[in-house]
Amino acid sequence: MRAFWLEQALSGDGGLAPALQGEQVADVCIVGGGFTGLWTAIALKQQHSALDIAVLERDLCGAGASGRNGGCLLTWCAKFLTLQRLFGEAEAVRLVRASQEAVDHIGRFVREHGIDAEFRRDGTLYTATTRAQVGTMEPVMRALQAHGLCSYHNVPPDEVVQRAGSARHLAGVYSPVAATVHPGKLVRGLRRVALQMGVRIYERSPMQQLRHGPPAVVQTPWGSIRAGKVVLALNAWMAEALPAFERSIAIVSSDMVITERCPELLHATGLRDGIAVLDSRIFVYYYRSTPDGRLMLGKGGNTFARGGRITPVFDQRSPCEAELEQALHGFFPSLRGVPLTASWNGPSDRSVSGLPFFGRLPGAPHICYGLGYSGNGVGPSHMGGRILASLVLERDDAWSRSPLVQGPVGWFPPEPIRYAGSLLVRNAIRRKERAEEQDRQPWWIDRMLSSFASAAGKSDKQ
Repeated sequence: MRAFWLEQALSGDGGLAPALQGEQVADVCIVGGGFTGLWTAIALKQQHSALDIAVLERDLCGAGASGRNGGCLLTWCAKFLTLQRLFGEAEAVRLVRASQEAVDHIGRFVREHGIDAEFRRDGTLYTATTRAQVGTMEPVMRALQAHGLCSYHNVPPDEVVQRAGSARHLAGVYSPVAATVHPGKLVRGLRRVALQMGVRIYERSPMQQLRHGPPAVVQTPWGSIRAGKVVLALNAWMAEALPAFERSIAIVSSDMVITERCPELLHATGLRDGIAVLDSRIFVYYYRSTPDGRLMLGKGGNTFARGGRITPVFDQRSPCEAELEQALHGFFPSLRGVPLTASWNGPSDRSVSGLPFFGRLPGAPHICYGLGYSGNGVGPSHMGGRILASLVLERDDAWSRSPLVQGPVGWFPPEPIRYAGSLLVRNAIRRKERAEEQDRQPWWIDRMLSSFASAAGKSDKQ
């Protein structure tokens, strides 16, 4: 089943790229035709136009997480304290600034290349929907202010309600440095630009085998590519392709619903632009309007995969559709009579730190990888493309020297402990947040178990 965004994007698309046939040769083979793979191909062509680059995609470009996320283009400002703890103050400052610059870079890129990605730089509103959530952004805001990085400011409660369009919000902070996009149109637009730059793209060409070489050989059902350099941009599918990465990520769904067009009703609520609204749960609710007058609402932390395997449930209507519809009506009672157009879900590759990681395969430095966006990949994937391009070109720069290039910063427990533990923590989070919604004190055991998710689960904010 195609996600709603991708179906919309394909309706005006140039058609299917061919599958890989026969034995081919390339300077660089990129496995994965989503945001990370396409941004990497574009960055490489921008820096070295003569490179022969081939992109292999198992389905259609954008059929993975890139074409089925919520389209919230956010920065790493909210992750500053984590970045500082892991990588030090100077690198944390650099990465936050780079993440802010990525928002504007993507905006310029879509304008310059005529990509109708519905880019709207209307900012983001982090809110509290329970008293327990009030003030959760204060520590990171103080740290950002100390380094001259803070774009957030507190918003009066009545303005929060007005900007968010819902009386459910008790408090909030706003940053203008964020945008929303149509993710399907963005990824298919990147595909078009890459093709125009001379990148060869092969769709319906899944990697079945990787021989390290050198040169490396990537085998698909009907052909192969021999390449001096390989980039693995598989994200949530990485654990299936290379079992060595199974414990580096946990696969968890992010589920979404979208309404039929109702522009007059949305306008009446006060939700009149492309602002991205996120509450302060561990597995957040996030929503935004679309230019054609729909409301999209999503929530992460629902379905967990066992052993890093992407099961069919991730390619179907959301099994949480009823819960999401109830939440949508809770935020917007006036939309109760508006039908849902679609629901969908997709796998998110959560790292232990909640940040992506990059590197070279041990013993095969000509094979690079990047994954672990943890639910916030629309903007950071552009940064990932720059990192991977620097690794491929063997440049000595701030991207290739970044601590993000040191591989995973931690590992999840082995199965079945990881899967059972994920469900245990998820259910504790649900009980804790249900108690907070009712102004009750959560059980101490639920508070304790919920704390385990704070690193890997806090930023499901696509």
